[in-house]
Amino acid sequence: MALTSTQQQMLTLIAEHIRDEGVPPSQAEIARSFGFKGVRAAQYHLEALEAAGAIERVPGRARGIRVCHPVPGGQQVLALSGTAADDPDAVRLPVLGRVAAGEPIGTAIEHDRHLLLDRSLFAPFPDYLLEVHGESMRDEGILEGDLIGVHQTAQADPGQIVIARIDGEITVKRLAIEAGQVRLLPRNGEFAPIVVEPGQEFAIEGLYCGLVRPHRITQRPAHRVRRR
Repeated sequence: MALTSTQQQMLTLIAEHIRDEGVPPSQAEIARSFGFKGVRAAQYHLEALEAAGAIERVPGRARGIRVCHPVPGGQQVLALSGTAADDPDAVRLPVLGRVAAGEPIGTAIEHDRHLLLDRSLFAPFPDYLLEVHGESMRDEGILEGDLIGVHQTAQADPGQIVIARIDGEITVKRLAIEAGQVRLLPRNGEFAPIVVEPGQEFAIEGLYCGLVRPHRITQRPAHRVRRR
């Protein structure tokens, strides 16, 4: 079923609202956005969108609307299985690049992928995610391909797992400070500690605060779009 111009704009509005607010708009908010006199007109177009397979409505939920297909020009969002955009415990986090669990590697910052996750997976609350490359933190349960939550901070205590920048490259390790010397410790006996030498550029980028594994993640669109 082909969508009318109004229905396409409504689909865009719904996706944009999920992106910005983390929840779909209510029928009253949709009606106000389009200048409808009441929610019945909004309901009519939502029914048409559902019949066309563009959205799914969840019975008994005030904001129970899910976008079923990507909106052209949208931004990919993935979700932990079972996590919905209208879940009050859901958070939307960007995947910003890769982090080494081995020797430090550079990180290519990306902004085209986000994840919708349950906030209870992390402590403290993360600001972004990084994809793990390497096995040096294996005994900590941090494996190749995992997505780790990073709480952005420049402060850390010895013994904490940190995301650190050394000479412009990023790694994840356990922090140790002994006799004033900073060491970054792996959790895999096949890897040697990294000793931060005098004169090296060094900074704490954040604290490790939990992880998710890709096999638990499924596609769920919540796309960056603009209304005309």
